[in-house]
Amino acid sequence: MAELADALDLGSNIARCVGSTPSLPTKVMRVTVDSKKGLKTNLKVFVEKKTIEEKIVNRLAELSKTANIKGFRPGKVPVQVLKRQFGKAVYGEVLEKILRETSAQAIEEKKLKVAGQPKLNLKSYGEGKDLNYTLEIDELPNVKLKNLDNIKFTEYEINITESETKKRIEEIAKNQNNFVDKKENEPAVNGDLVVFDYEATIDDKTFEGGQGKNAQLVLGKDLFIQGFDKQLIGSKKNKAVDVKVKLPENYPKKELSNRQANFKCKILSIKMSKPMTINDEFAKNLGAKDLGDLKKLVTKQVQSQYKNSLDSLSKENILNQLEKMHDVEIPENLIQQELELISQGLKKEDIEKNKNKSEKIAKKRIKLGIILNELGEKNNLKVDEQEIRNEIQKQVQSMPSQEKQVLEYYQKNPSAAASLRGSLYEEKIINLIKNKSKQVKKTISISEAEDILKKGYQTQNVGEPKEKKDVSKEPKKTVKTSQKKKKIRKK
Repeated sequence: MAELADALDLGSNIARCVGSTPSLPTKVMRVTVDSKKGLKTNLKVFVEKKTIEEKIVNRLAELSKTANIKGFRPGKVPVQVLKRQFGKAVYGEVLEKILRETSAQAIEEKKLKVAGQPKLNLKSYGEGKDLNYTLEIDELPNVKLKNLDNIKFTEYEINITESETKKRIEEIAKNQNNFVDKKENEPAVNGDLVVFDYEATIDDKTFEGGQGKNAQLVLGKDLFIQGFDKQLIGSKKNKAVDVKVKLPENYPKKELSNRQANFKCKILSIKMSKPMTINDEFAKNLGAKDLGDLKKLVTKQVQSQYKNSLDSLSKENILNQLEKMHDVEIPENLIQQELELISQGLKKEDIEKNKNKSEKIAKKRIKLGIILNELGEKNNLKVDEQEIRNEIQKQVQSMPSQEKQVLEYYQKNPSAAASLRGSLYEEKIINLIKNKSKQVKKTISISEAEDILKKGYQTQNVGEPKEKKDVSKEPKKTVKTSQKKKKIRKK
């Protein structure tokens, strides 16, 4: 029966329904604990047939108001006629609803903390029969939280010297394109920008894609066709140059790949790179008020970059301490689910090779998740919709040219907003731990920061298998601040 299959499928997801469905009177539903071993609990649920029959009659009465059956006026179809025609479908619909309501109520009644999705097994059912089924439930363990003031961590502040700020600004200037025209007869050399029109032929015949206007190449980078740049060295403005190259293997027209082509190039202009003058005008082009303002922005940006990385290490240190100081029994079903995520996209031999390491990572993640969640619940921490909107708005502001894409991404991907909620919730818990832990404040230089980061990441990576991230649950890269933008903007 398709309706019954739907009911069973719905029953397997009852964990989501706890507390969200209306309850049935206790007298028509009985819940007993069939067995309990460790974190596994089996419940027996009984619903008397009278309740099911009443719901079927009510549903048929609703259908009679709208059913359109030949020989009867709308709204005048007898219930018995509807039962003959739609009885099985209505029973399946009612059964599905009762399974959803009673399973959620059974879990709530026994005050069980569900880990993962319970398994629902129908024992007896059918029209005119009582309903009996069992729920196999994996429970979350009880966690006895330890005193957080035993945790120690370092809060770093980064001291940026004037010379380091100057060096960063010089690096920015070096990466800015600043080309000026060369003299009429000056030949092109490596590093020059050559602007040219071209028409290419193969065996003296033109081909699609073989023409171009105002093409630009910075000589020496070899970004067009391999070997093309070298043949433009020595060229001069308003002169013609023949360039002979082999078209690449990945050329869009497969029949032309690896064919010898002749490019007739007319040189329009040759420009040389000129070092950027670092002054107020340069700073304004980068979005700052003046050079002094640019120095402040760059200093703040560098401090923020190092601070974020060091904060990540401090967080990792806090989590390691938190994990070691708690003993937690971990539900087996959650371990298997986490292992599936870790192994996603990996080859079978790699999964087998990293089996022990992956299991260790899975157990640690689940254990920390249980502890952090317990901390959040005990301290009544929550993330409201306004906080999620504020975080999305921050991301929008950090990408001035992609506001629409960011908003559309979250509107079309509810899982991304859910992931964001999880991140904000975790951040609140980490801040709670920091506030109750022993904090050591330390001001360090850039070189000290780099040394700490290097040692920290080396420690993190020892013995860690290369795992596949579950990117489907993560916000896309488009919602993150681009690292490639050279302009400095105030937020």
